[in-house]
Amino acid sequence: MNANSNSLHGRVALVTGAGRGVGKGIVLQLARAGCRVAVNYHSSPDLAEATVAEIQAAGGEAFAVKADVTIASEVREMISGVVSRFGGLDILVNNSGVQTWKPFLEVSEAEWDQVINTNLKGCFLCSQTAALHMKDHGGGVIVNIGSGCNKLPFPNLVAYTASKGGIEMLTKVAAVELGRYGIRVNCVAPGAIEIERTRVENGDYARLWGEITPLGRVGSPADVGQAVVFIASEESSFVSGQTLYVDGAVFTQATWPYRREHEDEKQFEASKDQQIVFRT
Repeated sequence: MNANSNSLHGRVALVTGAGRGVGKGIVLQLARAGCRVAVNYHSSPDLAEATVAEIQAAGGEAFAVKADVTIASEVREMISGVVSRFGGLDILVNNSGVQTWKPFLEVSEAEWDQVINTNLKGCFLCSQTAALHMKDHGGGVIVNIGSGCNKLPFPNLVAYTASKGGIEMLTKVAAVELGRYGIRVNCVAPGAIEIERTRVENGDYARLWGEITPLGRVGSPADVGQAVVFIASEESSFVSGQTLYVDGAVFTQATWPYRREHEDEKQFEASKDQQIVFRT
């Protein structure tokens, strides 16, 4: 492929939920960095195969693999298939995720279970199974895809927020326990990323989130993919147990009570004489 780097040449990567959105962005960047990639899907084979075709058309190696990440036997079969096809597994990216938009008091048990099972249990099952292979084959890299709600509560997304907070701690404990086997575990936490789902979420998504993001724009799947490539590469070989926020600083800033227009230069100049000096 026309690689943006060759930092991962020959490595084998598996990305879950990789047929569209952020997952597709990640798998495309890994392929451009030289990886042979397995594109996991659960219910949309056409999207996964289209992603595979895009990689192959650019000269990369890829194949699609079906598995429900909430079922241990399917996870084992998926990872066994990747190892059989490509001869190993060096990089796992846990991207599969779902969410339910509902107020806390309206979320059903079934909805809670679906989100927690997919996002958190799936991350655990894939990580554990991949690590069992990696520890006997020289180590590897696991990258969990988090969210801004790793650290901040998102209203009407209680199960999603709980699952991503769990992924934050799963990342840390896995990094501590698996380091002895040469396995690094980190989390990449995207902010506002414009994809098919978020455009459906709000037709003015890019403008609304871009206006409150310090860098002045929303992110793209490629932004997340490039961060994953860095975390998976030898350039970050001493980085483990960490979360890298790819969010343009939107979830770094605190809520600020003053209106945006009060920050322009004219109003600042006009208010200088009214500044209060605090002495201690």
